[in-house]
Amino acid sequence: MTSTLIPERPLLVSPSLAATIGLEEATMLSVLDELSRPLQATINQGYHWYELAGQTLYVAFPFWNEHDIQRVSQSLRAKGVLLLQSAPFAQSQRLIFAINEIRVAATQPSAAAPHEAPQVNTATTTQAPIAVGATPIAPNWQPNRETLSAIAQHNIDENFIRQQIPEFVTFWRESGESHRSWGSKFHKQVLHQWRKRETVSFQKDTEVAMTNQWRPSSDAMDVLLRHAAIHPQFIEDAIPEFILYWAERGERSRTWNTKFIQHVRRQWARYSSALEHDTEPKRIPESWQPGNDVNDILRLANIDVNFAMQLLPEFIVYWRDSNQMYASWNTKFLQHVKHHWAKRHSLTTSSGHSKGQGHEGQQSTPQSGRTRDRSISEQLKDRSWAF
Repeated sequence: MTSTLIPERPLLVSPSLAATIGLEEATMLSVLDELSRPLQATINQGYHWYELAGQTLYVAFPFWNEHDIQRVSQSLRAKGVLLLQSAPFAQSQRLIFAINEIRVAATQPSAAAPHEAPQVNTATTTQAPIAVGATPIAPNWQPNRETLSAIAQHNIDENFIRQQIPEFVTFWRESGESHRSWGSKFHKQVLHQWRKRETVSFQKDTEVAMTNQWRPSSDAMDVLLRHAAIHPQFIEDAIPEFILYWAERGERSRTWNTKFIQHVRRQWARYSSALEHDTEPKRIPESWQPGNDVNDILRLANIDVNFAMQLLPEFIVYWRDSNQMYASWNTKFLQHVKHHWAKRHSLTTSSGHSKGQGHEGQQSTPQSGRTRDRSISEQLKDRSWAF
């Protein structure tokens, strides 16, 4: 069947290969194999290397740009299917590659006369079929140069890499599994072991036990003093308790400063809360001031705050001289202000009526609450304003 929608020869891609390594990777591998067949290969350590110019690849892959070609080729390299010697394609505009398998030139006996010696075909273009299927690991398996170079890019010591080979080969031979690229498998294994060793080494080097000489760092003190606004003496008093607690537990840590900051903040919050809600009776301080809640309550009661503050000095002097103790001086002050506010308004209301006249014009009795109607003895003994 022919169709105008297919103007050129289609690409052939193995379905099983695409399912294994991906459709894009299988497409590139198939095209690279076809493009390399007529080329002269350079054999190095059993690998057949080919070089393709960027223009050739653009024609072969018209559906990809330079970044796509670089991305897919790097993916093939990461999966251990392709070996690359060239720089990233976007910069070098060429691809020097080899299929990750060692291939030997085929030898064929001549079909000529029996007395003639067999001839060996040494043409480098005569290659064994590309074997992309999985194979068991060989007993004498060794990582190739590409694999070693890729691992070395992670700053891993070469002696450490070599030490992993016997265990790697033994494990996979005993498992009996087959893989497409043992080099890629070995790469991942070495990285895993190296990071595991670094993690253990880092923990051993940095975790320390609590000692009696321990002190919080300058950064920890700065956080507590400046950012948390905690009193320096409170911080100093918390250090012995912190040391004793963790020394008895015998734990090791690399974050003692963080633990100390958390401990001091919790203790400071409890201390501040205890001060704010202290129920123990105490003598009024000489510089006592009512809390913000007192002013809010006065406003809700429509009592002038300035009027209340005028009563404060006399309130403090009286209760300091009386030497009495109360759990809440805010409550006592509120009672005092309300009493005088009500007394003031009572006098104001009384002065609004006609002197000596009642509600209906009748003669009213003198108000007993007026100062002039009370004796000097009664006035001196009056302490109702202190309620």
